Amino acid sequence: MSSIHDLASLVARLLIAPLFIVFGFEKITGYASSAGYMEAYGLPGILLPIAIAAELGGGLAILFGFFSRWAALALAIFCVVTALVFHTAWSGDGGQGQFINFMKNLALAGGLLLLAANGPGRYAIND
Repeated sequence: MSSIHDLASLVARLLIAPLFIVFGFEKITGYASSAGYMEAYGLPGILLPIAIAAELGGGLAILFGFFSRWAALALAIFCVVTALVFHTAWSGDGGQGQFINFMKNLALAGGLLLLAANGPGRYAIND
């Protein structure tokens, strides 16, 4: 059973990490628009480097299994916070999309909490 757990853990990490890596990198390449988006929701753009570090750094940590429990816990918190801040406008135009993004973020947080609880499996740099 352990080999199935280790393989499933690796595949799960390979599936979840790119989401954060891509969006973290996207925030770097579109820095001004990302900062403007944050500011439109009442957050200061000065927090953008923290979001980039969380997404890009946390995604890479999960991908390689390097302090992945801590990275997963941090990203789970990040997902819940971003769901509550950016994806609660469920009425009007785009409401269904916002609701889908809200639920996606909560589902990601759940998967990340499983990673934090169960660890990265054998195929990782460290636990």
